[in-house]
Amino acid sequence: MTPEEVGERLVALLADDSPDAPPGEIVAGLSGGGPGHERAVVDVPVARWWETVGTAKHNGALGCDFFDWLSAVDEQDDGFRVVAHLWSTRRRHSLLLRTLVPRDNPVVESVIELFPGAAWHERETYEMFGITFARHPDLRPLLLPPGFEGHPLRKEFVLASRVAKSWPGAKEPGESEAGTAKRAPMRPPGVPDPNEWGPRAGQAPPAPERPARPARRPARDAD
Repeated sequence: MTPEEVGERLVALLADDSPDAPPGEIVAGLSGGGPGHERAVVDVPVARWWETVGTAKHNGALGCDFFDWLSAVDEQDDGFRVVAHLWSTRRRHSLLLRTLVPRDNPVVESVIELFPGAAWHERETYEMFGITFARHPDLRPLLLPPGFEGHPLRKEFVLASRVAKSWPGAKEPGESEAGTAKRAPMRPPGVPDPNEWGPRAGQAPPAPERPARPARRPARDAD
C-alpha cells in the first residue's frame, strides 16, 4: 500500500458512528522528505490512543508489528503531542501515530500490553515531559539523577547552564567577537535573561542592540 492508502485504511477502520465512541476527529496525512520518502501520519483523540495502536498492529492489511519509538513534543498552550512510529515487517510500510494531551492533565494510556518494548520509551517521556502513561506498571526515573526536579524537555524548563554560557547561535557565520557586526544573544525557549535569573541577576550588562544589516549589493548583470 502507498502511504496515502495506509493512512486512509486506518481512518476507515477507526470510523465509528455509535453514540458511545469517544469524541474527536481522526485525520490522516503525510510526513517525510519528498516523493518516495513519505510516511502515513494519523492524528487521533487521546481517548482512542490505545485502540489506534492496537488496530495498526493487529489489522492484517496494516500489520504494523514492529514498535520503533515513542516520544513527545511540547506544543506549549496546545498541550503535549505524543508520537509513536510503527513499522510493518511484512508489508514494508511505516506509520506515524500522534495524539494531543492537555497540558493541565497530561495523561495517555500505556501501550506496553501491545508492545512491551514501549516501556522504556514511555518511562523516558514521563521523565522528560511529565506525561503520565496510565496502567504503566513502572514509571520510575530512567535517565535523571535521584531527586531531580522538573521535566527538562518542557519548554518552560529553565536551562540554567545557558545563563553562564552564550547560546551557540549568537553570531552569524563569519562574525566574531572582534567584528563590528555583532548581534544580540539569542535566547531560545527556557533560557532566562541573566539579569533576571541566576548568580548574575541584576549585575549582567544589558544585551546590546542588534545592528541593522548592511544592504546587499545588487547582482551584476551578466555580460
